[in-house]
Amino acid sequence: MPHIQIDYSPNLETRLDIAGLCRMMRDAAVATGVLPLAGIRVRATACSHVVIADGNPDHAFMDISIRLRAGRSPDDKARATAQIFAAAEAYCAGVMKTSSFMLSMEMRDIDADFAPKASSIRRYLTGGSE
Repeated sequence: MPHIQIDYSPNLETRLDIAGLCRMMRDAAVATGVLPLAGIRVRATACSHVVIADGNPDHAFMDISIRLRAGRSPDDKARATAQIFAAAEAYCAGVMKTSSFMLSMEMRDIDADFAPKASSIRRYLTGGSE
C-alpha cells in the first residue's frame, strides 16, 4: 500500500513535467522490488500558499512522502529510499542546476492496526496481479 505524496511549490509547474514526475516515481518505486505495483498510489499537489527561506518567490521546493505498510526490513526500506530519492534527484537535476530548489523525501511505516483498506485493483491490472 505505498502512498507517494508529492507536495511542491506551484512555480515548479513551469520548470518540471509534474505528470511525468508521477509516472517516474511509480516506476522508480516498482524498480526497487520492495514496493508492489498494485498498491502504489502517486499524487502530486501544488501548495497554494508557500513561504520558502527568505520569501523570494523564485525559490521552489518538492517534498516527497512515502507511506507504506509495516513489514519490510530496515535494509529494504533504506535501499528503496536511496533508489527512489536518486531517481527524484535525477529527474529534478535541471531545476536544481538552474534555480533555487529544495528537494526532500521521507519514508515511513503505516500502523496497520489503525489503517484499514479495501481494494479491487488487482483484478483490473493488465498482465495479471502483483
